[in-house]
Amino acid sequence: QVRLVESGGGLVQAGGSLRLSCAASGGTFSSSAMGWFRQAPGKERDFVAAINWSGLSTYYADSVKGRFTISRNDAEDTMYLQMNDLKPEDTALYYCAARKERVYYPGARFGTWGQGTQVTVSA
Repeated sequence: QVRLVESGGGLVQAGGSLRLSCAASGGTFSSSAMGWFRQAPGKERDFVAAINWSGLSTYYADSVKGRFTISRNDAEDTMYLQMNDLKPEDTALYYCAARKERVYYPGARFGTWGQGTQVTVSA
């Protein structure tokens, strides 16, 4: 029922920036905690960031803290990931995810996923 569509990925040089978007439809976006994950070739999918239903609580992987910012615009049913000071190790397929619950906590699972958007960072 709920669909998530990522966009904004691309090729960027190290030190550059990208802004990813996740557009939601078919559900109650404002009542869902949201998150971003990424998966590099041959690697497992890793947690990147999460945000609760109000946008007042955010969580980040240590590897991106201080460089990435997660946000949401409930009026547009859209979540964002602003990525600054990108590094080659940030190269991955980035996925948007949603929980039916309002809050996120470390280790919480997400039940709805988008198809991903590719981010490639050159040295």
